[in-house]
Amino acid sequence: MVSTDGNLQNHFLIAMPGMRDERFLRSVIYLCAHGEDGAMGLMINQAQQLGFADVLVELGILERSQSIRLPYNARKMSVLNGGPVDRSRGFVLHSGDYMVDSSMAVSEQICLTATVDILRAISAGSGPRQAIMALGYSGWASGQLEHEIAENGWLAIPATPELLFGSDVDTAYDRILASMGIDPTHLSQTSGHA
Repeated sequence: MVSTDGNLQNHFLIAMPGMRDERFLRSVIYLCAHGEDGAMGLMINQAQQLGFADVLVELGILERSQSIRLPYNARKMSVLNGGPVDRSRGFVLHSGDYMVDSSMAVSEQICLTATVDILRAISAGSGPRQAIMALGYSGWASGQLEHEIAENGWLAIPATPELLFGSDVDTAYDRILASMGIDPTHLSQTSGHA
């Protein structure tokens, strides 16, 4: 399930039942970057009360009265809790059909953009075909994620755009495990070491 070089970029991290950090219980994190310096990802299964139109109004991109004119994809877009780090910062995971200088390709099909330009593009209907927005992110120092995986805190599963951009945020945990043929009730809280 892990790439041959151990890099988990473009993988989902599924919180195991023994997860010690309450902020991540039953969480699914999409890993945007993973290397010697650490890892960065966005939680994709915890919606915020704030909607996408609310973010646009708060940033001055849109007047509240104009929100009814947003394209359908923008109106239905959830704003997610990306993680406990820097919760005032926004990130957009999106399909590779939209790229600007500030976009980072995570895979051939998935990009990450963290500038206000993508919010303007989405609100104007000229943004990516598929997108999710998150406030905040999840981060690990060098070696920290590998240690948490070894301690049975996370299960790493290769990501697909279909699973990432699936419409139901609340069922992402069960849906992603089911895609691998895993029943969440059969996950163990303890790790085995050979």
